[in-house]
This record gives sequence, C-alpha cells and structure tokens, in this order.
Amino acid sequence: MDLNLETLKSEILDYLAASEFAVFRSHSGGLDSLPIITWDTERFPDYRMFLETAHKAGQKLILFAAREFEEAEVEEAAEEMQEIEFTREEKRDFETRLRTARRHVGGTCSLELAFDYNSHLYVYELQPDWYEDFLETCDEISALLPAVDGLGDEGNDGLGGYYSNN
Repeated sequence: MDLNLETLKSEILDYLAASEFAVFRSHSGGLDSLPIITWDTERFPDYRMFLETAHKAGQKLILFAAREFEEAEVEEAAEEMQEIEFTREEKRDFETRLRTARRHVGGTCSLELAFDYNSHLYVYELQPDWYEDFLETCDEISALLPAVDGLGDEGNDGLGGYYSNN
C-alpha cells in the first residue's frame, strides 16, 4: 500500500507544533553525506515512537524535511531512455513506468525527521512505494546507458542531474 505523505506531513507538523520540540526545517536529502542511524520504518512506522525516543533522549530540536516530486526527474529519465536501444516491449514497459510516476508530480516523495544525539544523527525517513519504484526504474535506465567511447571519466562530472551517468 502506498503512503499518502501529504496527509502524513500535515499530521507530523501538527504533532510537532503541539509538542515541546523546536522544529528546524531542513532540506530533504541534506543529511545524505553525514553519518546517520536510520529508524526501522518498516517494522516501526509510527513517527510518534521516533519522536518519543528523541524526547526520552532529552532532545529539543527536530529536523524536518519534505520534498516534492518534480517533473524534471521524469523528463531526465525519459531523455536518458532516448540513448538506449530497447525492444518494443522494453520501451513500452519503461514508458508506462514513467507515465505512472508522472501522475505523482507535485506530490511529496520524501519525509525526514532527525535529531542529533551524542554526535550521531538519528533519522526517520519515509518514501512512498511509487517513488521507490521510480528510483528503481531510473537505476535500471542508468545501467542500460551505453558507455561513452573516448571520453573516459572526463564526460562524467557527476553534475548531470538527478540520476544521470552523463
């Protein structure tokens, strides 16, 4: 079952507003380069348990981030597909998967809560199934991209976009 992160985002913000926590609104993905310990949202999906843990640990500041799914992400994947020779069936499958993802443009694709304790960031993160499916599709497309002959690593500056190997 897909999560409705829009509703959950509002619920979490209301809960935080009524709590004793100070809320720092950060950027989604801003913690990616930091050492983090993630909450097991599969077995313990209730964000209140996570916040109760922060409270018991004496924390007063909670980082909150949410990210909207952007059309540019779908467009980039579609552009990368143009560089790949697919069978008719494979192309139809990928196009269908991207069309399915496109229906979620503007929706929340990631929610993060975090707190710092003893120099470790503890993170609660959720992504809906549709977004995980989209990321998997992007990974599959990237893996099928042809190697660029004669350029080596010079052509790959890592700044090509969300999921690009260009």
